[in-house]
Amino acid sequence: MKEIEKITSRDNRRIVNARKVRDGKATDQIFIEGKRLVAEALQSRLLIDECFVVEGFRDRELLDGVANRTKEIVEVSEKIFRTIADTDHPQGIILIAQRPKTSVEMIAARLQTVGLPLVLFLHEINNPSNLGAILRTAEAADAAGIIVSENSADVFSPKALRAAMGASLRTAIWENAGFLAVVGWARGMNLAITGADASAPVSYIVTDWKIPRLLVFGSEAHGLGERELSMVDHRIRIPLDNDVESLNLAVSTGIILFEARRQIGLMPKG
Repeated sequence: MKEIEKITSRDNRRIVNARKVRDGKATDQIFIEGKRLVAEALQSRLLIDECFVVEGFRDRELLDGVANRTKEIVEVSEKIFRTIADTDHPQGIILIAQRPKTSVEMIAARLQTVGLPLVLFLHEINNPSNLGAILRTAEAADAAGIIVSENSADVFSPKALRAAMGASLRTAIWENAGFLAVVGWARGMNLAITGADASAPVSYIVTDWKIPRLLVFGSEAHGLGERELSMVDHRIRIPLDNDVESLNLAVSTGIILFEARRQIGLMPKG
């Protein structure tokens, strides 16, 4: 590994660009922070542009792995590193990488081979941590992919990336999708369009998940509106006790995904 470059000014153009990427102001790059997420990035096909490490960073194995993917490694003081970091307790390493490609074609291809023929459609999901957790859950359930609508949180924002714990670097994703476009695509793929609705008459338990489906969730605050619900084929709910109005969105997603896996026979025995 070549000698690591040192930057001593917080106004250096590379430091300024790192903050720009962190804040979502660079549409072609993403911000990856922390040892776990950097290790996940190294296991993916992500194109890494550069790496920032704090003075005295001691994880040589991780740094050697980064050096195999980019020659642009920069060392900065702890004070400057904290001006870049997105976390309160930074672990001393940040990557700036190319934004992964996403497309509906990736999901369509996965539908032909995946164990769980179910695609999630998240409509106007505003919480990046919820979004990341759903991506992680969808990967664990081996769902075919995730569609994220217009006016939703950024799948590749620092908070969403941390919550997904690497899943967003491996999952088939379609971003910034319009509701009508998704409905048209799902019908063309012969997916039963199924909307999550707290007032639906049918429980998710009695729904036949062996049928390939598009499972649609609305925002955390408002759910799906009447316009969106009028375009789905089926409406389902998770029955709740003790006058609880709703569950966290990521929790609801996990409950339904793993019921679908159980019905299809994908759950491990014993």
